[in-house]
Amino acid sequence: MLVRSFIFLFIGYFVLVGTVFADDFDDDFGDDFAGATAVEEKLISDPLQLLNRGTFWVNDKLYFYLFKPVARGYRQVLPRPARVSVDNFFSNLATPIRAGNSLLQLKFRDFGTETYRFVINTIFGIGGLFDPAESVAGVKKVDEDFGQTLGAFRVGHGFYLVLPIVGPSSLRDATGVFVDSYADPFRYAKLSTVEHIGVKLFDTENRLSLDRDTYEGIVYDAIDPYLFVRAAYAQRRLAQVGEETYNINIFEGPLFDGDLLNPFDWFGF
Repeated sequence: MLVRSFIFLFIGYFVLVGTVFADDFDDDFGDDFAGATAVEEKLISDPLQLLNRGTFWVNDKLYFYLFKPVARGYRQVLPRPARVSVDNFFSNLATPIRAGNSLLQLKFRDFGTETYRFVINTIFGIGGLFDPAESVAGVKKVDEDFGQTLGAFRVGHGFYLVLPIVGPSSLRDATGVFVDSYADPFRYAKLSTVEHIGVKLFDTENRLSLDRDTYEGIVYDAIDPYLFVRAAYAQRRLAQVGEETYNINIFEGPLFDGDLLNPFDWFGF
């Protein structure tokens, strides 16, 4: 009987201590965050959701039953290094888009980065098939487009759009894609419409062949893939518009002296 009473007292003691500790923890936790301001989640308006969902469904089926199977077959035919070179080539040709938008946003360092990368990769990378600017010098590509340029000047998303084949976009970014197309070298290559579309599809399939099934992971894990993609798109674009200028570390390779060979240092940037 004495032992049982001792056990009850022992349990009651720890219940009491646990309750007091929990109350104190809640009070301290609340005090720590009492002054914190609520963060307003930034969402993109979606007045065309019904239409967008239909386009999303079509794109989803095209991806799973056409584009990704072709990319997997292409992956088996062409080795990865060759596919990376193809991706480098298309990326190098798109330099005017990135450089031009960097200049429009007054990001002179990014403009210099893209100009430098284009010269190095075109000359030493055999027309852009290789990327010695990054692999040797450590100069990474800057991602800029006219949608980001509009965002830098405080132009909002507008409303959400899901474009056929292209995928998630917005009124602002769709306008940006149209404007960027005038800086695309393929626009002036005297290609027919069919040839131009073929080149773009080839670029898309090549990039898909290098992808690690990112979209599949989204679809399989998300309760509503449409809402997940929409939120991810809006957040990514907000981050891109608000990101700072890249901090470039040039010539980190052991064979080079960065202080002597860094062209940005020559001009005091």
